[in-house]
Amino acid sequence: MRTSHPTRRIVLAGTAAAAALTTLPAPTAQAHATEARSGSTAGGYRWRNAVIGGTGFVSGVLFHPARRGLAYARTDIGGAYRWDDRKARWTPLTDHLGWDDWNLLGVEAIALDPAHPDRVYLALGTYTQPWAGNGAILRSDDRGATWTRSDLTVKLGANEDGRGTGERLLVDPRDSDTLWLGTRHDGLLRSTDRGATWAPVTGFPAAPSASGQGVTLLVAAGRTVYAGWGDADGTSATANLFRTGDGTTWEAVPGSPTGAAAKVPIRAAYDRHTRELYVTYANAPGPNGQSDGSVHKLRTANGTWTEVTPVKPGGTATDGGTDAFGYGGVAVDARRPGTVVVSTNNRWAEIDTLFRSTNGGRTWTSLKDSAVLDVSETPYLKWGADKPKFGWWIQALALDPYDSKHLVYGTGATLYGTRDLKNWAPQIRGLEETAVRQLISPPTGQAHLISGCGDIGTMYHERLTASPSRGMASNPVFGSATGLAQAAAKPSYVVRTGWGDHGNGARSKDGGRTWEPFGTQPDIAKSAPGPIAVNADGSVLLWSFAHWDGTKYAAHRSTDHGATWAEVPSFPKGATPVADPVDPARFYAYDTDAGTLYASTDGGASFSPRATGLPAGDIQFKVVAAPGRTGDLWLSAKTNGLYRSTDAGAVFSKVDSCRASYTLGFGKAAPGADYPAIYQVGSTETRTAVHRSDDAAKTWTRINDDAHQWGWTGEVIVGDPRVYGRVYLGTNGRGIQYGEPV
Repeated sequence: MRTSHPTRRIVLAGTAAAAALTTLPAPTAQAHATEARSGSTAGGYRWRNAVIGGTGFVSGVLFHPARRGLAYARTDIGGAYRWDDRKARWTPLTDHLGWDDWNLLGVEAIALDPAHPDRVYLALGTYTQPWAGNGAILRSDDRGATWTRSDLTVKLGANEDGRGTGERLLVDPRDSDTLWLGTRHDGLLRSTDRGATWAPVTGFPAAPSASGQGVTLLVAAGRTVYAGWGDADGTSATANLFRTGDGTTWEAVPGSPTGAAAKVPIRAAYDRHTRELYVTYANAPGPNGQSDGSVHKLRTANGTWTEVTPVKPGGTATDGGTDAFGYGGVAVDARRPGTVVVSTNNRWAEIDTLFRSTNGGRTWTSLKDSAVLDVSETPYLKWGADKPKFGWWIQALALDPYDSKHLVYGTGATLYGTRDLKNWAPQIRGLEETAVRQLISPPTGQAHLISGCGDIGTMYHERLTASPSRGMASNPVFGSATGLAQAAAKPSYVVRTGWGDHGNGARSKDGGRTWEPFGTQPDIAKSAPGPIAVNADGSVLLWSFAHWDGTKYAAHRSTDHGATWAEVPSFPKGATPVADPVDPARFYAYDTDAGTLYASTDGGASFSPRATGLPAGDIQFKVVAAPGRTGDLWLSAKTNGLYRSTDAGAVFSKVDSCRASYTLGFGKAAPGADYPAIYQVGSTETRTAVHRSDDAAKTWTRINDDAHQWGWTGEVIVGDPRVYGRVYLGTNGRGIQYGEPV
């Protein structure tokens, strides 16, 4: 949804940059091949998603043209999926990508081979910035059950502008061993050995740049390959659509449309019955920033172009403003000649829609106007309102080649599907793309989990196997959550903070079921809401503030549940406040700039330094307090290791059993143990993994395996205080994973 604050997509890019510059390992230089096995158990654990349903941008969907019920989906930060038609759910295909390969969880493109239905190819790479690693190609002969990997020498940008444009990867229609890969900054590449090796295409007319979009789409029209180009200026002097009929010689397509409304080709689809290529255009690559667009078709037999735009952008919206938007997805009906569907994109005033034509674009019908949306399976899609929107950021669009009324389209949060062109519901089971920021597992109450996430705020999970029935926490509704805390001795009292247009903080007196906003809030809260802590008995709130660009501000304290606030000058600016779980007078804060632990013994009114000389220089260093104990603190300092203090932060000792610690949490103690189970994302040897310790960190057991890694998992982990062995893990695009001993 369009808001005045940064979305998780912007924030994640900045966070990734900061993390990469300080701690992330360098990408592997030489190419290698790996295979990932599938399975439901890992390290003696069974891993599943806590169900929310989607929550992220689905950037592409492809039905296989030669196999009924076979489809694939790609996401910008959460990997790729295969549709299981029998189970009516998506199967994740890239969970095997681990910590070092975090940048490969973004899928730039998918390619299918019409002649070999079991073959599938993925082009992976999330960012093209200098701090990100190179991209990679995964290829499979068994629909993604196993993969062979080839590392690229170029970068791909699945979470950058243009991520919802057409597939940039294509199997050549004349030769299944030949693949084409369109890049953003390195031109067009070709492989003649099924993606094992790649070389630049000589003679491709367009010249890449370090800051451009490059190739936006690759599509086959019969035996001809077309390539869209995103860096033209909209005039006839710079072409934006090229083609080759022999795989060697490329030319600009004559007569291509020009002007701002046809500046960037977004997607294309070929009607083999009428031999017409439909192309959607916009004045920017999207999914944001588009304000003009058009739809054109090319009769490939004679080169004639015809504009078939359903509604031209720029009219007057019902609110009196300008109805600005571009065009995005396009799909043709493989069974009905001349039947085509296109989507608008970035249409905030009148809300995006799908237009359908059955006569080659001469007339169109808006499917939104008659749509009945059922989001009962994923209630959060109402976004705190009475009913859901038809969609936004609609660039992924696909029509089942075996069912003319089975149409699906992606939005910024889900994938809607219909079987009758009227009744729509999320077709999203199994696809979880949440970027998770905070997790709480309450010691009492109906819910075993409360989550704080990017884009969808706070969720109260009554069940782990169904999307929360209350949807997003409301009163107020947040976009991205920035803080979540529970009073340890009064678990019915929960507070949350985040980005919102109607307040940035709220409290709950019933364990997170219902909420009321703070009576007031510091002025800085609207533009820099940060993490919050509540002391053990729920009488004191401590709220820290940091802008998404890294600027830090003074913390504020409330002793009347948010009715009034006072600045705490001695609190280290921007630090994360931590409440002692037993003593209501104690708070802690770690100054990551100085490597100093600060403590308060007067309920957060003042702070003084305690241990100094600890690891510094990384805002992702974290302090957590062990439950049921006073002053038992653990510091995760990434590759600097794990540290512990048992005297409220006066002295920290390094834990010898751990080489690296990224995030740490606690759960119910093992039978016969006198200390809570500790869960950690870190390393005891060389590989970063998920571990559990039942003996206060003397020894560790890895509880995930190579098939269950989910890229970067360094934000949050917490055990269940009521169920020994159960652990909840936040991922950066694969939702909440929870594991239980088999």
